[in-house]
Amino acid sequence: MNKVILMGRLTRDPEVRYSAGENALAIARYTLAVDRRFRRDGEASADFISCVCFGRSAEFAEKYFRQGLKIAVTGRIQTGSYTNRDGQKVYTTEVVVEDQEFAESKAASDNYAASHPQTTAPSMPEPGMASADGFMNIPDGIDEELPFN
Repeated sequence: MNKVILMGRLTRDPEVRYSAGENALAIARYTLAVDRRFRRDGEASADFISCVCFGRSAEFAEKYFRQGLKIAVTGRIQTGSYTNRDGQKVYTTEVVVEDQEFAESKAASDNYAASHPQTTAPSMPEPGMASADGFMNIPDGIDEELPFN
């Protein structure tokens, strides 16, 4: 069974794109900062987990999710790989979101936002995994291998 349940805060606003074609499909990508339960030397630490959602879920994320918001997601882990322009194989891991919801009240979210001024989002933990905008550069000619066209 491949089932993931996460709760964390958005590191930045979701990035939403639409597929080309007659029936454009919304695709949202965001990163969750998930606190680690056990800390070394009392130091706070977190894992930064890439998430992707499609369709109505992506449109919902675009409309309501903002940096710093605490959300809970369920989904599945998906791994993949592609060859970048330099000919190097790049491995990817992300959570394909099946369900997402708010994990705190609006008042708690507003209080958190007021006490934590916006800062620059942390960089992706795996170098070469994504471009500056958070989306992978997929080489030309790979369309036949993608699960959606």
